[in-house]
Amino acid sequence: KEDAVIAAQFSLYPLGETHLTPLLEQALQAAGATGAAIEVGQMATVIKGSEPQVFDALRAAFAAVAQHGEVVLVATVSNAC
Repeated sequence: KEDAVIAAQFSLYPLGETHLTPLLEQALQAAGATGAAIEVGQMATVIKGSEPQVFDALRAAFAAVAQHGEVVLVATVSNAC
């Protein structure tokens, strides 16, 4: 269903960066701008929303960091939330 709520737990790893906080804050801001709900945790962040919102938020977070250099994104997506 298009309007079903799904969730994604994800972590971003900017490579070769010494100052991670500004990049991760940019990623969270970009993800939040999609309208998805964002819950920041110690080791990962959870995004909840419709399928398009969640995947748009993942894409936005990745792009926000990738514009500064190399990055790894690890995500788990579920519709059984």
